[in-house]
Amino acid sequence: MTVDAFTCQCVSDTLDGLRDGLSHFSGPSRASVIYAIAPDDPVFICDPQNLLRGHEPRFKELYLDNDQWRCHVPISSDKNRFSYMLPEKNLQLAGLISFGGRSSSVFFQLWFTDHHPDMCSIGPTERWLEHAAWRFSHDMANDKELYTGISGSFLREFASHAVHDYIVDRMNVILGWDSDLRIFPILDAVLGISRTREEQMMPRGELIFVERPLLGSIDYLARFPEMEQPLLDNFKHVRKLLQAVEDSDRKLVSDGKNIVGINAGGRMPPFFLTADFRGNFGFLRLNADEVCSFSDGNFKSTTRKAQLVQVEEALIEAELDHQVGSHLFKLTAALVHAAEESKSGCTLVIDLNHEPVIISGQKLAEPLDLRQPHLLELAKSLSKVDGALHIGQDLRLHGFACLLDGRAIPGEDRARGARFNSALRFTAERQNILVVVVSVDRPFAIIQEGVEISAQCQWAPLTSCLFRPLTLEAWISGKKSGILISGEA
Repeated sequence: MTVDAFTCQCVSDTLDGLRDGLSHFSGPSRASVIYAIAPDDPVFICDPQNLLRGHEPRFKELYLDNDQWRCHVPISSDKNRFSYMLPEKNLQLAGLISFGGRSSSVFFQLWFTDHHPDMCSIGPTERWLEHAAWRFSHDMANDKELYTGISGSFLREFASHAVHDYIVDRMNVILGWDSDLRIFPILDAVLGISRTREEQMMPRGELIFVERPLLGSIDYLARFPEMEQPLLDNFKHVRKLLQAVEDSDRKLVSDGKNIVGINAGGRMPPFFLTADFRGNFGFLRLNADEVCSFSDGNFKSTTRKAQLVQVEEALIEAELDHQVGSHLFKLTAALVHAAEESKSGCTLVIDLNHEPVIISGQKLAEPLDLRQPHLLELAKSLSKVDGALHIGQDLRLHGFACLLDGRAIPGEDRARGARFNSALRFTAERQNILVVVVSVDRPFAIIQEGVEISAQCQWAPLTSCLFRPLTLEAWISGKKSGILISGEA
């Protein structure tokens, strides 16, 4: 069974905008959808970048082996009620985030994207997928005569809306539906303040937002008279006030419209938002939970911390004692994150040989046991010295300021700098060596045997393509969604 050209157009435009928007929010992302327009229709799938490959048995079990998902759905066929949607929640499939729903114009739809390991929260992404489902339902209800083709454009620019919708959902659960805290002005202020310099310095410090009836539950060091409270949308003034709380436990307090005082820490209300400014980036938290980060005037999903998955995998493959491998991973993560936060950069040589290799650099009379917290702190400081730290599988630091040498090899990249290329050369000539390179501007690389094992595979761009969905049965049998030629049905 084929899909009509109008449905292909709606699916393709929505997928294209969704993929592009999420790629800006979370890094390179794929998107796909499973849907059935009418209760008796076959299930169709559009997965142009093979996001869902590997999950075929689960989809077969859910949607082909039984028809329970088609039964007892209290949805009428009235297309005028397309905005009423029964949600289909995240399927909790490994590596995926999913969300969808059922409406009068689309009986069933489920949208998917990548679950990146460095996300602060999947909540905003779920709201993004929810809006994709709503847009598809809206487009299918309008039919081709009224189709505007703007759903993809909405989804490309949905970051602030996704963050807003997630926060409002959480706020309604905690405070109820009658809260007077308006989230969009708060998000605009956070981005505006984050871009405002004071004496050439980017903002630092925390600004918390509390609903007005709950302001009395906070401990204050200072409060401003009601008639003299600075306006939140006066970004320059708020930026100046942040100087009073930077590098401390103090926080500016706002009711979403004004700055009402300076908090002394201690007790907090049941719901509050925190904008944590850290120079050229920052984090938005709901109570104690991170919602997203922000930088360059945009919200992002990233935690801004290196996810050292390849290090963990390499340590497992090295067949080390479980406790040794676990300690080595924790030590590596602590040193990498310290280098990221200090913006100093560093190189770590993780030597998995029973007898550490000889590396030219500053030797130590007695290797430092990095399991001791004060010696780990010393190693963090030593990592700032030019050269690499040499860490053995005995969990000790054997040297610092080490120079990594080696002969030129294919695959070097002059754009990556001396740290990266010297690590390529060094590991190409030595076995059982893992090198982690952290650049000053945050990117990191994990190198083994002359190859960057942390290199990210980029998917082929698919902008403005028109895709042909397949029946789920055909897709499971191994067929791929193709590009639909203009005019085909």
